[in-house]
Amino acid sequence: MKITVVCDVLGAENNGTTIAAMNLIRAMKKRGHEVTVVCSDEDKKGKSGYVVMPRLSLGPLNGYVKKNGVSLSRADKKLLEPVIWDSDVVHIMMPFALGQSALKLCLQHKIPVTAGFHMQAENFTAHVFMKDNKLANNITYRYIYNNLYKYVDAIHYPTDFIREVFEDAVGVKTNAFVISNGVGERFKPNGTKKPPEFRNKFVILFSGRYSKEKSHSVLIDAAALSKHSREIQLIFAGDGPLKEALKERSRKLYNKPVFSFFPHNQMLNVLNYADLYVHPAEIEIEAIACMEALACGQVPIISDSERSATKKFALDERNLFKNKDPQDLADKIDYFIEHPEAIEDYRSRYAGIVAELTQEACMDRMEDMLYSVHI
Repeated sequence: MKITVVCDVLGAENNGTTIAAMNLIRAMKKRGHEVTVVCSDEDKKGKSGYVVMPRLSLGPLNGYVKKNGVSLSRADKKLLEPVIWDSDVVHIMMPFALGQSALKLCLQHKIPVTAGFHMQAENFTAHVFMKDNKLANNITYRYIYNNLYKYVDAIHYPTDFIREVFEDAVGVKTNAFVISNGVGERFKPNGTKKPPEFRNKFVILFSGRYSKEKSHSVLIDAAALSKHSREIQLIFAGDGPLKEALKERSRKLYNKPVFSFFPHNQMLNVLNYADLYVHPAEIEIEAIACMEALACGQVPIISDSERSATKKFALDERNLFKNKDPQDLADKIDYFIEHPEAIEDYRSRYAGIVAELTQEACMDRMEDMLYSVHI
């Protein structure tokens, strides 16, 4: 097939949506399909298989968008229409301006089109201080439904959780394909030892964008409340607009946390030498980061937030803490510090779950979805 993947947001692989897009692109190429990527990343200009659109200007908001580590695209019809016309199937990653323009062309030319669902309403409303406003979130869901998802041939949801949230909000059953984004085969135990500076520390890792909905502050506060606070070394893998604020909040900790975006190989090592993985995010569609941690042999403690799909990975109450409750998280952390044998027990129990998360199996199902709409 000739598959066109439309990416309003692409850029560096430092967020779940970009990782999901690149995984799909690489997987479909590997399976012998001709893949064209439409995006606005200027570093892709001239590269085979990429068609680069102009960036969307938001006037005075441009700086704010850039601060959040993304660039948005707008459609140049002269560039976009030939790509759509030459496609067997088009997959739209996000419901923004470029995706909506691609959809209109697909409908005009009767090209089969699918779309991924990678954005909770709160990912948008959090930026306008309304993430807890149910009406604002429902309006957001209805807007993206009426402007994109209503018209596509199939929707890819990474979890049943987000499918149910979206369908409840818009009051419609969609043509849903629930497929995890999966974990790449490189994510596995590799025996990496802690670096010398962390040898006598209990290393706790969280990988996620530095934004409100990821709730890094809860983990910082929990580390301060822990009975073993002087032993704890936090590592926050990622980047984002709250970096300086989180550093300031961390000043009360005995050990200065690490805030860093790690290249792939380094990240794999961190995932292996950490003692515990904590995922405090209040809002999460799937949390590939948590899945990758599990695949590397980590044991998680996860927020029980009703707006997070990640809690499904908890085996029991030891792997969950009360959402936005740093004392409860501190108690759960202290249990694992004081019972190292429990970590080994949980690690063996998680092995079976990891086997079901392989990226290859998930990408086979994505390919099936694309074939199902192909005329």
